[in-house]
Amino acid sequence: MIESGFISLLPTLCVFALALWTRRPIESLVCGSIVGLLILHGGGFINGFAESSIRVMTNEDVAWVILVCGFMGSLIGILIRTGATGAFTERLSARVRSEKGALMATWGLGIVMFVDDYLNSLAVGAAMRELTDKYKVSREKLAYIVDSTAAPISVIIPFSTWGAFFAGLLVANGLAEEGEGLTVYISAIPYMLYAWVAIFLVPLVVAGIVPALGPMKAAERRAKETGVMVPPEAAHIDKANKAIKPKEGIPPRIAMFLVPMLALVLFTIWFDKDFLKGIYVTLAGTVIAILAFRILDLNDTFDTVIDGFKTMVEPLGVLVAAFILNDVNEALGLADYVVATMQPYLTAELLPAIIFSTMGLVSFMTGSNWGVFVIILPIVTTLSHNLGADMSLVIGATLSASTFGSHACFYSDATVLTAQSTGCTPMQHALTQIPYALIAAVITTVGFLTIAYI
Repeated sequence: MIESGFISLLPTLCVFALALWTRRPIESLVCGSIVGLLILHGGGFINGFAESSIRVMTNEDVAWVILVCGFMGSLIGILIRTGATGAFTERLSARVRSEKGALMATWGLGIVMFVDDYLNSLAVGAAMRELTDKYKVSREKLAYIVDSTAAPISVIIPFSTWGAFFAGLLVANGLAEEGEGLTVYISAIPYMLYAWVAIFLVPLVVAGIVPALGPMKAAERRAKETGVMVPPEAAHIDKANKAIKPKEGIPPRIAMFLVPMLALVLFTIWFDKDFLKGIYVTLAGTVIAILAFRILDLNDTFDTVIDGFKTMVEPLGVLVAAFILNDVNEALGLADYVVATMQPYLTAELLPAIIFSTMGLVSFMTGSNWGVFVIILPIVTTLSHNLGADMSLVIGATLSASTFGSHACFYSDATVLTAQSTGCTPMQHALTQIPYALIAAVITTVGFLTIAYI
């Protein structure tokens, strides 16, 4: 890592400028990474790019993301091919009789899928597309509802992959005794304000108390007036999602949807919140059941597993490009620069609000929700001890910042996967969602200031 100061902001600023101009995330992320590598290596940036790419692709966390997303695509493909997803949608359709009902059902299903934000983004989006299309809900609005119960609900329900990860991080940084990480994490849940606000803002949006704003208003007008729920620029994503079709002649079985989803949640919890192991066991069990009950033959089953994995290639490309940018930003010392810039303004009372705003900005700029805090949490811990700040508040502010980055950044993992599953582009999803994310961020900041001074 080098001390590059203000210049460390240039790669990310380049990404945002190109993304707003081209509306294409992968190209923007690659160009931003090249700008950073030029700063780091000059004329040797090609070697730097090759080294960074290899470092990213051999990283254990990146491999985990690729396998999780790919095989989750396989599981969704199997559920579509067997007619299970359609059966679930039909059963919901019999009970849901309005647009508000469909959106609230989406919100409720997202809360049930609390164990992991990837599971939430991919499964809920795939399950609810057809039902919300029936009521002319734009895919952008569906994406907002899904994303608002992805990372946020996984943060405030501690028996999730987020809870497991951050509990371990608290122990590693001396904020909790060995074996007490989850207890300390739970004590901070009331102060994870952004997650709470993001989740409970959704019913207000569904009820119309918070109206459609900016790009979301235009998307809803398109859906209501023209019946075009999928934005034209996302036609290729919707085509990929529909590449796998239900096989004719198979009687719909809602149990084929409910049992794998329940099994996925339970097995993930059983394997110490390891979502990858949960997917492996669930997918294997589902395949065995399909073959045992002769729902599909061997060739059809494994062709569908492969085709489902293929549907995740584009979002995985965006995520890998985002990981490369994050690798470059780490080398430039972006996170440390932002923290050092804000440090002179810190007091014990202001620390939670400043941690939320600065770390939220870093998470938003880098698209890294977990990785950036591995680097930053030791610094935050030292600052908190030096200032005598309330550690529960500080932990809550840190998790709020991470949740905001996951929710708002157009190339964060949750945003990219939600966009894929709901059928819109990451940029369309991010631009329509950002007004609501900013509303939640402002309320959160005011909340931390209010708590600090009462």
